Amino acid sequence: MDLKKYIKSIPDYPEKGIIFRDISPLMADGQAYREATKQIVDFAKEKKADMVVGPEARGFIVGCPVAYDLGIGFAPARKKGKLPRETVEVEYGLEYGTAILALHKDAIVPGQRVLICDDLLATGGTIAATIKLVEELGGIVVGTAFLIELADLKGREAIKDYDVLALMSF
Repeated sequence: MDLKKYIKSIPDYPEKGIIFRDISPLMADGQAYREATKQIVDFAKEKKADMVVGPEARGFIVGCPVAYDLGIGFAPARKKGKLPRETVEVEYGLEYGTAILALHKDAIVPGQRVLICDDLLATGGTIAATIKLVEELGGIVVGTAFLIELADLKGREAIKDYDVLALMSF
């Protein structure tokens, strides 16, 4: 199945010169969403993942069905202040400023094999921050998985020591 045909390219969004890659049509098509999820599930099985982590918010859309299919847990990495219990946090750079990502302190058991899922690999900053959180809690990041990679933004360089699965590249 050609998953790229389910991605809409929106020029000049959110600002002029940017092409936004919209995954909504992929999610709206049950067969395409199932196929994308299956490919990531197969990767997770190969890596022997026993936990999935996804950064807010589209990482939930990608990671939750993977965790569900595998019968393993999912932990959300959220923006500062969004998790109700004790957390670990990491500050990371954005194009304009910084952000803070948090994970519950008990989300990962030391030694747990974690697959990190998100919709898009761009510069790699969010995923690198998520990796730091998982490793701070003693987890082993066995891979990262994305629906889309924006190859020209060189996000793989930020996570070069980790296995990457990208279902599509633009």
